[in-house]
Amino acid sequence: MSKTKDHNFSQEAVPPSAKKGAISLTFIMLSLTFFSASMWAGGKLGTGLTFSHFFFALFIGNLLLGIYSAILGYIGAKTGFSTHLLARFSFGRKGSWLPSLLLGGTQVGWFGVGLAMFAFPVSKATGINEYILIGVFGFLMTITVAFEGIKALLYLSIIAVPAIGILGCYSVWVAVNDVGGLHALMDITPSEPLPFATALTIVVGSFISAGTLTADFVRFGKRARHVFIITIISFLFGNSLMFIFGAAGAASVGQADISDVMIAQGLLIPAIIVLGLNIWTTNDNALYASGLGMANITGLSSKTMSMVNGIIGTLCAVWLYNNFVGWLTFLSTAIPPIGGVIIADYFMHKKRYQSLANGSKRKINWISLVAVAVGIICAKYLPGVVPINSVLGSAMSYIIMTLLARQLRLSRGRK
Repeated sequence: MSKTKDHNFSQEAVPPSAKKGAISLTFIMLSLTFFSASMWAGGKLGTGLTFSHFFFALFIGNLLLGIYSAILGYIGAKTGFSTHLLARFSFGRKGSWLPSLLLGGTQVGWFGVGLAMFAFPVSKATGINEYILIGVFGFLMTITVAFEGIKALLYLSIIAVPAIGILGCYSVWVAVNDVGGLHALMDITPSEPLPFATALTIVVGSFISAGTLTADFVRFGKRARHVFIITIISFLFGNSLMFIFGAAGAASVGQADISDVMIAQGLLIPAIIVLGLNIWTTNDNALYASGLGMANITGLSSKTMSMVNGIIGTLCAVWLYNNFVGWLTFLSTAIPPIGGVIIADYFMHKKRYQSLANGSKRKINWISLVAVAVGIICAKYLPGVVPINSVLGSAMSYIIMTLLARQLRLSRGRK
């Protein structure tokens, strides 16, 4: 496929003619952060935290997520490059295959999780076999993004964002009334309290993969500073709202699974329609991003790779859904160091990013790979919030090693 026909710009910067305004980007980012899996994660927090601890963890977690994602989004809008093309500058042309594989693979995972989250409650309501539903809707979601790309994300977002907001607010209202008012909901004490650090890790970990890929969506932005603001607001508002929707219902009925909550509240039919739209947009975001990642590795078009990834995500949907918590743990450890390295390299070598050719001069930057390993070690062994430790660990080690390597080259040159 020629570059002129690749409207996803998987192998080049987004040209000025394809840039979009703030309103379009806002809908795209809200649809990204209006993530049904965040309601599931919110259910976990709602049954494991007190009211005050829940909101504190939510604010801090989404603020950290927003800042991290906004910086990456700013870089994407400023350069016009996808996350995977940005990785070429810091990891090298072939070295960028590792970030693309990890990021693309996790998005395929989210696609499968979202598909199962939709199929299971629909199966309960209709009696249709869940595997048939997974197959049918996996196919429909795949062809949507494969043939329409960023346009499909925008059109679906305009419908899904207000719809999920209305349903979620109604679900919270039902939850508050069911437990006897807001004060009663605030007084609920969890039977198995969740450690605050774990709660914060869940908030950040539930979206750190998509957050690292923010540049894929907002590189179409006309103004980088607008992208920065839109991204932070989207996380503080959109993702927080999803957690609140999930937590309120879970706390009132004592179940973390959002589909079980909706059944208990008598909202199954509207939930099937509205959550279906919401999951559709989220899954298309995931498939779009995974296609860009695999296009970087294979050299094939992102549309082709999106279709391949859709098939893989559909086949693995049930397994991924049943191992969701383990998936979050993996994301919290392995993904953030990639973003840390990209951020550090951009602010150290801004001038390089004016041409993609500069990102293909080296095959592999071993310093980046070592920095990612350092970030993973920091996440595993340092106290605190796992994703934040990994971002800071990789970024700081990358800066230090790059400066040391530069000084070593200068010393050798003087000799």
